[in-house]
Amino acid sequence: MGLLTLPFRLPFLPTQGVIKLGELLQEEAERQLRDPARIRRDLDEAQRRYEAGEISEEEFIQIQDELASTLVTEVAPPAVPGASDDRS
Repeated sequence: MGLLTLPFRLPFLPTQGVIKLGELLQEEAERQLRDPARIRRDLDEAQRRYEAGEISEEEFIQIQDELASTLVTEVAPPAVPGASDDRS
């Protein structure tokens, strides 16, 4: 069956490749965004800047809050159509 449908799928293969590449790039960007080592480096840098007087305490706290929220924020799983949380 695959050989019979290949001529019809062939024009869409480059588009499907671009879509797949975009999905892979998005996954990698999200992985790097939530990388605990990167967050630790950013926290250390913010601490250094605060101690050097480059940023205020409010800015330092804001940076800490933003970094902590990226660490604990999870991506919600996609919703399944027709699924319901009601178990009654």
